[in-house]
Amino acid sequence: MGKIIAIANQKGGVGKTTTSVNLAASLGALEKKVLLIDADPQANATSGLGIDVEGIEVGTYQLLEHTLSVEECIMPTESPNVDIIPAHIDLVAIEIELVDKDQREYMMKKAIGHLKSTYDYILIDCAPSLGLLTLNALTASDSVVIPIQCEYFALEGLGKLLNTIKSVQKIHNQDLDIEGMLLTMYDARLRLSNQVVEEVQKHFSDMVFETIIQRNVRLGEAPSYGESIINYDVTSKGAVNYLNLAKEIIKKNE
Repeated sequence: MGKIIAIANQKGGVGKTTTSVNLAASLGALEKKVLLIDADPQANATSGLGIDVEGIEVGTYQLLEHTLSVEECIMPTESPNVDIIPAHIDLVAIEIELVDKDQREYMMKKAIGHLKSTYDYILIDCAPSLGLLTLNALTASDSVVIPIQCEYFALEGLGKLLNTIKSVQKIHNQDLDIEGMLLTMYDARLRLSNQVVEEVQKHFSDMVFETIIQRNVRLGEAPSYGESIINYDVTSKGAVNYLNLAKEIIKKNE
């Protein structure tokens, strides 16, 4: 049986999409069958895997509206073993459209639940908010990866996210686990980076992944070519970090 993992943090710019795209590609490179669901109206995970967002006609919007089956929303990607359900700017409207629906928090869960027998991992790239899209993702997921950037405001808003996860566990999905907290954008030369790492590890100890994602120029360049870091430069520090993260997740779930 596969596992559904949301990648969530309501704070923007913490490396959610970078993690979603590169973790998916790394798991695929390690011969796991992966589906990436882009649940962010900015559609950066979609373009980050080389798909032209302007040409998208079916994707997460139709999935949540239940106008199409999940199988009709899936597209292949250039990354080995990785499929995607793409996003489009239309997705902005979904929160308003779902407001009146019964069981609006369960739309994604109902649509994708049966895919766990098809994929080893289903990753959901969440929007930088705690709105209905993120709530749908958390309700549908088995666990959540929380990226935290090694910068001054890193822990700001983390309490809010953890409270949201607690209330989702209480009301919608008692099986939701925290897969782990992932430290991103780490620069060993900066004292601040090291302080954040110490602080997070002290507070959350074994909830924190051993793998730390270092600041890496190649990692920043890859999305502009519509490629994951695995396709763009598999020898780079960023690729090594994400492959290590994928191995850590596989080991944890075996």
